[in-house]
Amino acid sequence: MPTYEELKARVLSLPYAPGVYIMKNAAGQVIYVGKAKALKNRVTSYFQSPAGMTPKTRRMVSQIDDFDIIVTESEFEALVLENSMIKKYKPKYNILLKDDKGYPYVKVTTSRPYPEFSIVSRPEADADRYFGPYSGRRAARQAIDTICEALQLKTCRRQFPRDIGKERPCLNRHLGRCIAPCTGDVPPEEYAALVQQAISLLEGNFKGLAKEIEAAMAEASENLQFERAAMLRDRLRAVQALGARQKVVAGGFADLDVLAFVQGQTRGCVVALHYLGGSLQDKEYTVIDGVTQADAGEVLGDFIKQYYSLRQAVPRTVLLSAEIEDGEAVAEFLGSIAGRRVEVAVPQRGKRHDLVRLAEKNAAEEISRIETSQERRLKSLELLQGMTGMDELPEVLEAYDISNFAGADTVGSMVVFEHAQPKKSRYRRFKIESAAFGQDDYRSMAEMLTRRLQHYADGDEKFSPLPSAFLIDGGLGHVRTAQAVLDQFGVTTPCFGMVKDDRHRTRGLVAPDGREFGISTVPAVFALIGRIQEEVHRFAITYNRNLTGKSVRGSTLDKIEGVGDKRRSELLRHFKSIENIRGASLEQLRLVVPNNVAIAVYDYFRAKEAGKGKEKGKQDT
Repeated sequence: MPTYEELKARVLSLPYAPGVYIMKNAAGQVIYVGKAKALKNRVTSYFQSPAGMTPKTRRMVSQIDDFDIIVTESEFEALVLENSMIKKYKPKYNILLKDDKGYPYVKVTTSRPYPEFSIVSRPEADADRYFGPYSGRRAARQAIDTICEALQLKTCRRQFPRDIGKERPCLNRHLGRCIAPCTGDVPPEEYAALVQQAISLLEGNFKGLAKEIEAAMAEASENLQFERAAMLRDRLRAVQALGARQKVVAGGFADLDVLAFVQGQTRGCVVALHYLGGSLQDKEYTVIDGVTQADAGEVLGDFIKQYYSLRQAVPRTVLLSAEIEDGEAVAEFLGSIAGRRVEVAVPQRGKRHDLVRLAEKNAAEEISRIETSQERRLKSLELLQGMTGMDELPEVLEAYDISNFAGADTVGSMVVFEHAQPKKSRYRRFKIESAAFGQDDYRSMAEMLTRRLQHYADGDEKFSPLPSAFLIDGGLGHVRTAQAVLDQFGVTTPCFGMVKDDRHRTRGLVAPDGREFGISTVPAVFALIGRIQEEVHRFAITYNRNLTGKSVRGSTLDKIEGVGDKRRSELLRHFKSIENIRGASLEQLRLVVPNNVAIAVYDYFRAKEAGKGKEKGKQDT
């Protein structure tokens, strides 16, 4: 087997030509098949830094032991070859659709005197008519039953003319659901005409058929054929109702498909909406397991080729929710299946853009329905472990935050998440004693962690066991302060800082050695860390406010008319102390509280100063 350096040397010698590359593992199994416009550029990307790769790609690259290439004449030829090789090898890291999923067709035996309807797996080269493919046998059966009921066609297994007159008509005749060709009273020409109307419905021609029946009904009325006119009237109503309900009877003959991919926390979903004449006819969805941080364009590019190759029916237009690589080649490939030009587009605005958003909404709904909350929590922890390189699944996370009010009443909070859920019985809070020497977040954090670990060292069950990881609200300075305390106690538990961006949103995690792990592109981890950070901050703020409420109760500010709890808090938060408020100008006060409150505060302290001045004058006298 070639070494990694030998593989890199081979990559550098690849041609800038279109083709297919085949990745293999140590056992010689094909694990991935891909196509490229320029083989050298594409294959080289797998031997670069894995920092920008998705987790799935990193896993695949870690298993590459060898690779082969096949150079082709064109990008289109590469695409066709890639599709056939994926079907042949079923590689682990390609998005695979089930070959045996099956897209049934409705068969109409127009070659017989009394045509029949049946469901078949694929069309055959014969004189009969085929409609579809449908999304499943249930949809195909629904189409047959609905049309046969509307047009009173037979649904039994009798074959005509062979079985005419052999048995009495079945219950459907008495219920008015079948015109009963078994009686011999229905000529083949009349029955064939009804079947032709059924074919119009299968083609989605509701309006055209309704006009034909309406014209025939008017003709019957003019000829005084009232019984026939009544029968046609009932048939017209059935067809009109059928069109109004938009039953799935047009099968694969949609003229527009909308495909959208949505990434969930544990899996992805591609939804295909089929439209005919502007009306939604059907919906299909495919759940793709094992994809996280997937690129929507890459998934759709892989999906669309296999999907229509299996389906063997392509509409005139395919709308996508994301740009795919080599869209022109894919459109050419779909056109080769359809036998005509196929438009592939990613709409950015207008009605077609709205259709894409609807498909995305459907995909999100399917993921929400399938994914369980337990699955999402487990996956978020697995992703966090893989991202940070922790040795074990972080089932227990402890987070810490410091809070103070105007530099006073400094407190610390500790919250615990078990299996990605808050464990409130294990929450702890600390009144920071070192804050008496001045506001210092680093010193406060060190004191809180020291007290927490000392409790553990002393065997305090309320602080046992240690978590899988410590999360510190703050940046590199905070996490290094925390790491120093952990080292002091000989604790090897991982420690990370929860870093925020300029908008005060969680940006990532930072390790004591300065490595930063971005989490904004990983929804599951982003949501988990954001939730933990919000919870530890809330717990700290609540404790701080309780202490602050006690300390400011009976404050000098309470004596001023118009200053309640809210205004008092605003003034103290801005000016930090009563002395600073006393020395503030009227303009400075107006920047913090309404004008009338500012005047009241300003006048109160000026009046007190004037009073003190008078008292001092009397004493001097």
